[in-house]
Amino acid sequence: MSDEKQNLVKPAEVKYLLDLLQYQDSSIVSRVLLKNKGGTVTLFAFDVGEGLSEHTAPFDALVVVIDGEAEIQIAGKNFTARVGETITLPANQPHAVKAVTKFKMLLVMIRA
Repeated sequence: MSDEKQNLVKPAEVKYLLDLLQYQDSSIVSRVLLKNKGGTVTLFAFDVGEGLSEHTAPFDALVVVIDGEAEIQIAGKNFTARVGETITLPANQPHAVKAVTKFKMLLVMIRA
């Protein structure tokens, strides 16, 4: 079985989202929870000050903040996203993410 398949959350099993991925010092870690031809659901954990540099994606993505706070830049505009909040990253728009505190997000990307 591939590492990616082992990383996926088993279907029909209740899990506590915050416990599915732990913070690592000076790092960003991720875990794919669901992946199919329609899209992906990935959990990310960022240490304080860590981030993803500006990039684009060919599909819309939904960020759901499940822990902490981050600065998210979309097409040059800055947003602050905190636990319990969500923001959509539009397809083909440059965006970046930087953790203000330790920060966990669920990224839902729909390929349609």
